[in-house]
Amino acid sequence: MVLIPLGRTGADPFRDLTRMRQKNSDTRLLAEQRRRKILDLLEQKGQITVSDIVERFSISAVTARGDLDALASSGAAIRSHGGAVRQMEANRDYPLRLKASLHRSEKTKIGRAAADLVQSGEVIILDSGTTTAEIARQLKAKNLQSLTVITNALNIVSELVDAPGISVIGLGGLFRPVSLSFVGPQAETMLKDLHADRLFLAVDGFDFENGPSTPDVLEAQLNGLMMRVAKETNVVADYSKLGRRSVSRIGPLDKVHRLITDSRASEEFVSELRNRGIEVIEA
Repeated sequence: MVLIPLGRTGADPFRDLTRMRQKNSDTRLLAEQRRRKILDLLEQKGQITVSDIVERFSISAVTARGDLDALASSGAAIRSHGGAVRQMEANRDYPLRLKASLHRSEKTKIGRAAADLVQSGEVIILDSGTTTAEIARQLKAKNLQSLTVITNALNIVSELVDAPGISVIGLGGLFRPVSLSFVGPQAETMLKDLHADRLFLAVDGFDFENGPSTPDVLEAQLNGLMMRVAKETNVVADYSKLGRRSVSRIGPLDKVHRLITDSRASEEFVSELRNRGIEVIEA
């Protein structure tokens, strides 16, 4: 038996240890209460920034980021640039500026891998979306010659407007502010007279039964036509879109030639796609 002598002041190490444990327990409780309140705010507002948390709870930015990281690790929230958003539903259409803040590093890698497939002299289609916008940015840096890009996305047109060696064909029609895209009969009529070597298709859901899908029915109809006029369909989607299904089906799974995703994609999902003859690039 080991005897622990008490000091002259009468200090009790066992009592100090109990107090330390109680303090740690109280700290964990406070953190959990704060994180529950952060989740309540996320549910009300849809998104929250580190600055919002610092101001509301009078904590440091480091602590605020730790709270958001903990919520993201548990799957309760999605980390975004400078903050977090609530878990996104596959059937809801979210503003482009919100989507742009999510999974930024994954989208950059996917965009680079997709752009590496494109050769000078090709005709490609870039569907609307933040991942396809990243492909456009990567294409600008490749200095390709005689490349033609067909797109229904206003942000992609803006991205490529000053890109040397790239000609842009913009599809007109009904403008959707939430996605900065044009859809509808006018866009479909124009697209029917065109053809492309490759389609890069951004989706909100991609599963085995339904194939690629998106929330808006008009967007899905135009995307389906894109698949028909292109020789090759490349779905570009980060790991969070895989295994999910949105409301509007774009086209059959067997018409997808390739999935370009990131390294966090489910191994089981990727393996099954390859078994079905679909190439997978994990950027």
